[in-house]
Amino acid sequence: MSKPKIVVLGAGYAGMMTTKRLLQKLSAEEAEIVLVNKHNYHYQTTWLHEVAAGTIDPNRSRIMISDVINPNRVSIVEDTVEKIDPDQKKVQLTNGEMDYDYLVIGLGFEKATFGIPGMAEHALSIQSVDKSRYIRDHIEHQFARYHNGESDKDELLTIVVGGSGFTGIEFVGELAERVPQLCRKYDIDPSKPRIINIEGASSILPGFDEDLINYGQKSLEDRGVEFKFNTFIKECTEDSVIFGDDREEIKAGTIVWTGGVQANSIIGESGFELTKGKVNVDTDLRSPQYDDVFILGDCAWVMNKETGRPYAPTAQIAIQEADVASANLAALIRGGALKEFVFDNKGTVASLGGRHAMGSIFDGKQLYGFSAKMMKNIIDDRYLFLLGGPGLVLRKGKFKPF
Repeated sequence: MSKPKIVVLGAGYAGMMTTKRLLQKLSAEEAEIVLVNKHNYHYQTTWLHEVAAGTIDPNRSRIMISDVINPNRVSIVEDTVEKIDPDQKKVQLTNGEMDYDYLVIGLGFEKATFGIPGMAEHALSIQSVDKSRYIRDHIEHQFARYHNGESDKDELLTIVVGGSGFTGIEFVGELAERVPQLCRKYDIDPSKPRIINIEGASSILPGFDEDLINYGQKSLEDRGVEFKFNTFIKECTEDSVIFGDDREEIKAGTIVWTGGVQANSIIGESGFELTKGKVNVDTDLRSPQYDDVFILGDCAWVMNKETGRPYAPTAQIAIQEADVASANLAALIRGGALKEFVFDNKGTVASLGGRHAMGSIFDGKQLYGFSAKMMKNIIDDRYLFLLGGPGLVLRKGKFKPF
């Protein structure tokens, strides 16, 4: 009798940690494990805002999959998923087809533009290492053009960021550190560039404690970030955003959209039922339609029983989902009861650029400034430790406070 085949799609936080945990829970004789990813590397999604701003090197955020996943135990397939056929239990790849007994979908997110005209065509997005590196290069190119006299319009130095969620706020925080460096490099008056954040809600980081929100906003404003709240972007053009009921226009050399994400479009195209762009999974993290398919991370909504609302899909949740999914896969193969996902909220810390950060941990203890930044670095290093042990922390970690 052949051993069951587990196929994991996507090497993000959920996919990588599920694979890692499966290696710990199942022997080579119990299951065949395949990890499919379009690159031969895993990247830290939560570091992409730093890559996009140019405050860390792109390679710092990348980890070779074979460095942390034993290729003698896992078949690592570098290919792109085109479609999933859950009825036939097959995955269509660019370069072939693959069958499975159990499937784990962790294909990540895509930009959700909510039908805003021009947003998909003209706004940049922080979605991958390459796209984030492009943003970094694009911003610096605008400063170089201004320095070289290709344009004397100050708007070339204006950066508009749509959305004040986690990615948007951490990105403008990094920009607040990076823009002064670019001004010195290209001999530009530091009063010329503008960093403008536009948000439809009434504050940054909805859901955070009011004291933290006020601290974060003041920290960013003190370093030159401008905010426009209760304001929706109506249209995006090649060189401007139009916003508000009066359709005010801001000309900008760089426009970055961080205002929303949805599950990889392959999920819906493959016949999985979506709710607001994602799959409402069962409590054991399986698809309600297919009991041999687990859906994790940015592709899934996991409901909070206490609030009746889904948890925000964060790296912390994705890692915890991987623990439950891998345990349930082992139970399905060996026989046994399946576990329900219960989120253990260890807190949330947001970086605000440089030595600035804020957040709350464990029982609601609030952290500000340098202590919050140190905690953010510890959180990042903890994931690296779980994934690749102390060696990976030494190579890639943020054990230095800044």
